[in-house]
Amino acid sequence: MPGFRADLRRLVGIDSGSDDAAGVDAAGDWCAEQLDALGFEVERVPTPAVEGTRYGAVVVGRKRGRGIRRILLFAHLDTVFAEGTAAARPYREADGRAFGPGVCDDKGGVVAAIHAARVLDDAGFDDFGELVLAFTPDEEVGSPASGALLATLASGVDAALCLEGARENGDLVTARKGVADVRVRIRGRAAHAGVEPERGRNAAVEAAHLLLDLQALNGSRPGLSVNVGMVTAGERPNIVPAYAELTGEVRAVNLLDLEWALAAIEARADAPVVVGVACETERMAVCPPLEASATAELFAAAAAVAGELGIDVGGAATGGVSDANFVAATGVAVLDGLGPVGGDDHAESEWLDLTSVPGRVAMLAGLVIRVAAG
Repeated sequence: MPGFRADLRRLVGIDSGSDDAAGVDAAGDWCAEQLDALGFEVERVPTPAVEGTRYGAVVVGRKRGRGIRRILLFAHLDTVFAEGTAAARPYREADGRAFGPGVCDDKGGVVAAIHAARVLDDAGFDDFGELVLAFTPDEEVGSPASGALLATLASGVDAALCLEGARENGDLVTARKGVADVRVRIRGRAAHAGVEPERGRNAAVEAAHLLLDLQALNGSRPGLSVNVGMVTAGERPNIVPAYAELTGEVRAVNLLDLEWALAAIEARADAPVVVGVACETERMAVCPPLEASATAELFAAAAAVAGELGIDVGGAATGGVSDANFVAATGVAVLDGLGPVGGDDHAESEWLDLTSVPGRVAMLAGLVIRVAAG
C-alpha cells in the first residue's frame, strides 16, 4: 500500500492533459520504467497528428508466459486538466482518500495495472501466454490518435481488462452507451428583412423546427438520448439568415438503436419544412456501445474472484464512454471499471478511495490468473 501511494503521488504530479504531448510522454516514461523493471518488453509507439494536434505515444509492455491465453490490461495517461494544475492543486491525502488532477481518471487505474503485474511477478505467476499492458495518450478526447492501435492490440486476445475507476459504490462497469456526434448544416437564402423578406429562405426557422424534432427522439427507444448542444444562425438582425447549423450527439444502449437514430436524423434533415431550404448531415464521430453481452462472462469471473477476497461487487451501466467501447467493437470479451474506487472525475474534488486499493489490485491480479486458467 505505501508503494502504491508513492507511485500514485508521482504520477499525479505530472501534468498530462490530452493536448500536452510532452506531459503525457513524461507520464509514459515513468510507466515504461516500471514495466521494464518487471521484465516486460517495452515499446513506445508514436501516434499520428490529428487535425494538426500532436498526441503522446502509446506505451506497450509485453511479457511472455508459459501458458496459452493472451490478456490485455489498458488504461489512459491523459487527463482533462491544463498544464500547471498539478502544481496548483498537488496530490494530497485526507481521511483515507487521495486527491489531485486525474487521481481517479485514470492515474489510479494506471498504477493499479502496474501493481497487479507486480503482484503476479512477486508470486512467480506466468501461466498466461502473453500479458500486455497498454497506456494510451488521448482517451479524454475520444482516442482519435490511439484508437486504431488499441484495437490492433486487442485483436485476438482472450480478455481485455479496462482500468477506468470503479463506480463510487464499487460497481464494475458492464455496459456503456455508444455515442455519435452529428452536425446538420442548413442553407437557405438571404434577403433584406425590411424591404423584401418574402424573398428569403430562413435557415434559422428550419433549424428551430429541426431542433424540436430531434429533441422528440429522446426516449423513443429505451435509453436513447439526443442532445443538440450548439445552435448557430444568421449574421445580422436585418438579414433573413441564409445559414444555420446544429451540432449535437446521440447516445444509445446498443448499436442498432444508435444507427436507427442517426438514420432518423438524416431522414428528417432530408425533408425540411421550410420551402427552399436544404440540409446536409455529417456524422463526425461514432463510438460503438459497450454492450452487456460483451462483458457478462468476465463480470461473472471477476465477481467470483471478488467473492473469494470478501469483496461484494455489482455491475453498472453508464452513459459515458471509454476505450472499452472501441475494444468491445473488435469482438473481444472486455470488462471495465477495474480500477480502484473513486469519483468526481474531471472536477477539482476528484478523489480515489485508498482503502479500496489492496482489494482491487488483488481482484485484478486474481482475474488475470482466472482468465489464464480458462
